Amino acid sequence: MKILVIGDTHGKLGMVRDIWSKLTGVDLVIHTGDYYTDAKDLAEEFHIPFVYVRGNCDGSYSSSNCSPAGGDFAVVETEYGRILVTHGHNERVNYSFDRLIYKALENQCVAAVYGHTHKAAVQELDAGPALRPDACNGTVWVVNPGSLPLPRDGSGGSYAVIRTSEDSFHANIVYYNTVMGGSNKKSGSSGYVSSLLNYSDRF
Repeated sequence: MKILVIGDTHGKLGMVRDIWSKLTGVDLVIHTGDYYTDAKDLAEEFHIPFVYVRGNCDGSYSSSNCSPAGGDFAVVETEYGRILVTHGHNERVNYSFDRLIYKALENQCVAAVYGHTHKAAVQELDAGPALRPDACNGTVWVVNPGSLPLPRDGSGGSYAVIRTSEDSFHANIVYYNTVMGGSNKKSGSSGYVSSLLNYSDRF
């Protein structure tokens, strides 16, 4: 399964349309909130399934509402396992990943996709003593696509591509300037996938 992950678009969709024209074989798009209405508009435009959640700029201040489209968090089923989708403000991702990991485990997820910080990241984190028996390798993947129009990590904007199979999970951070033929002082992605930037995503 190939999943495009975007977030924190804040009504600025030009760069999303740019990178979409370079992508092939995408099965699903995840939008991590701010603005979730952007995801609704893009779903109609791209004619592909979207999963999206509300962020703090969408009026979401509670983690109690769960729905597959437009709630405060959602769960995506893949061959590898379940992926939690949340904006991250309710989990206080600016300060710690503890709440994010706990919510992933609570929902029997092997990975969590979040936004809010506008900073791209891919990390495989130890799930700690609360680890459930069937968790993959004792870890939870956490993925933040960053923001295409409003990055806060010194890049020219970014998104993520997740690929899953029955026995693998790979997440790449892809930088807008790299895809569109410019230069970028950020390169690759963090954690296990630092060397896995797949240039086939440019086509």
